[in-house]
Amino acid sequence: MTAFGKLVRTTAFRLTLVYLFLFALFAASLLAFFAWNTRHLITEQITATVNAETGEVSSIFGRRGLRGLVLTIENRALRPGANLYLVTTPAGQAIAGNVGSLAPGVMATTGWSETAYRRLDDQDSTDHFALVRVTELSGGFRLLIGRDLEERRRLFGIVAKAAQWSLLIVVVLGLGGGIFVARRVLHRIDAMTGTTQRIMAGDLSGRLPVGRSGDELDRLALNLNAMLERIEALMTGLKEVSDNIAHDLKTPLTRLRNRAEEALAKARTETEYRSALERTIEESDGLIRTFNALLMIARAESGQARGNMDDFDAADVARGIHELYEPLAEDDGMMLRVKVEPAPLHGNRELIGQALANLVENAIKYGKPDLAVQPLTAGASSDADQKTILIEAKRAGDRILISVTDRGPGIPVGDRKHAIERFVRLEASRTQPGSGLGLSLASAVATLHGGDLRLDDAHPGLIATLAIPALSSDRLAAQTQDVSQKAA
Repeated sequence: MTAFGKLVRTTAFRLTLVYLFLFALFAASLLAFFAWNTRHLITEQITATVNAETGEVSSIFGRRGLRGLVLTIENRALRPGANLYLVTTPAGQAIAGNVGSLAPGVMATTGWSETAYRRLDDQDSTDHFALVRVTELSGGFRLLIGRDLEERRRLFGIVAKAAQWSLLIVVVLGLGGGIFVARRVLHRIDAMTGTTQRIMAGDLSGRLPVGRSGDELDRLALNLNAMLERIEALMTGLKEVSDNIAHDLKTPLTRLRNRAEEALAKARTETEYRSALERTIEESDGLIRTFNALLMIARAESGQARGNMDDFDAADVARGIHELYEPLAEDDGMMLRVKVEPAPLHGNRELIGQALANLVENAIKYGKPDLAVQPLTAGASSDADQKTILIEAKRAGDRILISVTDRGPGIPVGDRKHAIERFVRLEASRTQPGSGLGLSLASAVATLHGGDLRLDDAHPGLIATLAIPALSSDRLAAQTQDVSQKAA
């Protein structure tokens, strides 16, 4: 397709043609209305002038008779720019006036009419047109007084010519503007098309060009760029997950296979076979937990869990996690405490609970105080404080903060962003079992709910916080009203 063909097929050019047609139609209608009103105004002025003069001449005829009428008509006919005058006998013979000829039948009918005429002193043979009034006087005499319509015709011609030039200018400027706008839009669309083609070819780093005008195309480009950034992040995450699965799951799968081979090669008794099977099942359970965590992260990042969201109190979730993990913490020599206040939010209760459980598990595993760095001070209360893990749920402005605080070595500032990536385990964590997916899942759940995961210093220790938008005041009021109605 040629460049001009692409140009005329653009929506911008077609809309320009539509607007041009509508504007030209409006302009033509406006000019026609102006011309009609001008013509009507001139006709009214001629009518008023002729009526007044007819009244005067008729009055003179009544007072002075035919002789006075003839003298009056001859005097007025000699004036420069005089009106048309004609007096005829009852038989139709002209006896005074400046009209040489009229269209047939004009003098036979009284009243107003437009007629072709010639003056007595006209040298050319061109007919002129006039608006005339024929009045019958006493005795059968007829009086014609009229006004030439050349002035009206000239004014109408001026308006018509102005309308033609105006419409021509409108069409030319409209087409020129349409071509300019269409070319500008087409240039931007072609740039967007080129970028999308590069993206489809595999270059996910491409972004649509954004101008400085802030128009609808710029807003569209900004939204599409945000979408492309999200797609690139998801594709990068998918690649990282694939790479991480290939590297981090290869070791347990190899270990699982080696143990099975070892059992086949060395086991002789039922006890040895049973022990090998138990180790194999334990290793398989670890792999299943890893895959379940990956599936839950993928579910959160894709937004599939939004369909199961409801209104609930995060304080209830915090209390439930405390009750579930308190025995585990005590077995590990830690103390688990909970401190909550009403914290209403809208979200997926299961995922929020799973994310909080991951944070608590991490605190139990890695939140023990490092005695070499921060030795326990004397006193039972100090010992208890340093071995305490605190679960909190509270409201701060328009956010609900669900946090887990420990007194362990914490995470260095430079490693915090890296720590929430999949399969990432810091060196201090390598001695503990795990897959490196706990913080990744918590971060994905926070993002799903429009919030984020924050890692801060507890001096000493780590504060891991899920910051999630709180339930809106309108929904909270409606929820409170429903509860009151049910109680009533």
